[in-house]
Amino acid sequence: MTLPLSLVRRLEAEVARALVGKPEVVRLAVAGLLARGHLLIEDVPGVGKTTLAAALARSIGAGFQRIQFTSDMLPSDVLGVSIYQPERGEFVFKPGPLFTNIVLADEINRTTPKTQSCLLEAMNEAQVSLDHATHPLPRPFMVLATQNPREYEGTYPLPESQLDRFLLRIRIGYPAGVDEKALLRGAAGVPMDALSPVLGIPDVLALQEAAERVRAEDSVLDYVMALVAATRASPLLALGVSPRGSLALLRAARALALVEGRDYLVPDDVKALAVPALAHRVVVRAAASVGAAGAMDGEAVIRTIVQDVPVPR
Repeated sequence: MTLPLSLVRRLEAEVARALVGKPEVVRLAVAGLLARGHLLIEDVPGVGKTTLAAALARSIGAGFQRIQFTSDMLPSDVLGVSIYQPERGEFVFKPGPLFTNIVLADEINRTTPKTQSCLLEAMNEAQVSLDHATHPLPRPFMVLATQNPREYEGTYPLPESQLDRFLLRIRIGYPAGVDEKALLRGAAGVPMDALSPVLGIPDVLALQEAAERVRAEDSVLDYVMALVAATRASPLLALGVSPRGSLALLRAARALALVEGRDYLVPDDVKALAVPALAHRVVVRAAASVGAAGAMDGEAVIRTIVQDVPVPR
């Protein structure tokens, strides 16, 4: 595992040059990339969501596109369109901004459900079907979508079917005082054009294949199943985690194990990713989500379940 670990560490270090003071966020983003997953970054403006996506793309020498979602955006603005060319006597497909390696879907909840749904096939199958033709997307392909959890005016909340396509939901958060002071002094955080590729596309694809080969013993699989079963039985939840969610948790945990330098899973890999991998896949009952001191959200419920479910020894 020496070679994969050295590649991962180089990637983490290069992304961290731009996103200062957030090593855990960088690690989750790298794990998401190696798991062939997509990230939902839910946070307030100005904490580095765009920086994370752009730095990740630049550090692997990948194509990058930022799509600013608005209420008047159409699916063709994202996917592309077929244009008739008289000299050829046929329609020619002109790819949209989705046809790149890493896509930043900025403020995805500001566009209509029709446009949101055009991402479903792309995120699930890495392809786009348009005008009776299927167009494969580049490999690797990753969507990093952002939304502001504090601003709801003029937004269209993502439905459960769309949320379920995101491997992880993460938050960046405000920087620590010492890191923010360094930013103000100009002593931290390099410009995006100062970053250089430390991995190539073939390296990333090889790491993705290595993540799929990470071993999972039956005891770890049983732990995943116990966590998922607890969400389905919880009186606090109206909707538990689906089989797609349990597969996503396992896939993300395998990638995290590789990031940590192991070719086998341990329960701590699963435990560390339970909240970012599962919290956005559950629906809290109304009685549990209202009230003052006793109010709970999906993350709080998953944390409680993680504490209650025994960890295999």
